[in-house]
Amino acid sequence: MATIETHVSGSVLTIELNRPARLNALNAALLEELSEALSAAEDPAVRAVLLTGRGGAFSAGQDLQEAGVGELDYQEHLGRYNRVVLQLRRLPKPVVAAVRGVAAGAGLALALACDLRVLGRDTRLITAFARIALVPDSGMTYTLPRTVGWGRAFELLALSPELSAEEAQRYGLANRVVDEERVFEEASALAARLAEGPTRVFGLIKHALDESARLGLEEVLELEAQLQKLAGEGADHEEGVRAFLEKRAPRFAGR
Repeated sequence: MATIETHVSGSVLTIELNRPARLNALNAALLEELSEALSAAEDPAVRAVLLTGRGGAFSAGQDLQEAGVGELDYQEHLGRYNRVVLQLRRLPKPVVAAVRGVAAGAGLALALACDLRVLGRDTRLITAFARIALVPDSGMTYTLPRTVGWGRAFELLALSPELSAEEAQRYGLANRVVDEERVFEEASALAARLAEGPTRVFGLIKHALDESARLGLEEVLELEAQLQKLAGEGADHEEGVRAFLEKRAPRFAGR
């Protein structure tokens, strides 16, 4: 059975983690298939991506039955995760995570690597790594402190509490919290709305935000000028201005 299921609706590519009997725990096969699906998302016809998990969980994290104890080649093992995280962040279009049930460990790291997160009211988030005496990986030490701040990030990583959806939203880890049965519907609607927007510009915004984490103010100002030039030369900017002057809704094409 495939560990990833995909389908396209309009301009939205939905990627579904498909190991429900294991709470969509991540193994080598799933990560390879997820990487392939994200490569397919580079297709210009895809203007937004929705990442979710089949069944009652987003992902419980690394499949510990596969990992074993003291047997991993960590460079090879984490290379699979790192490739996927970089693909999520470098994909020049928005990625929405529909998170139900639980997102733990590397599963939470994948959700954090997405641009927006919709959580169910009963969903729980757990950093989990310290619970098995491991250092956070899969980009969590990058994404988490930039979302919640250094002190809160250390607390969540070291003590690994189980966060409710309400707490996650208060900390900035959730953009929307809805009833559990409405998570996919809400996330799908959000992804569809983004897909109708100036998606090329959304990609430039992602790049600017990621780069701002490591650049000084003068460098950020220079990068903004460079990216603004690219945006200003795009067909969507022309359409946006024309629509504004004509007092109508813009019809963006993602260019």
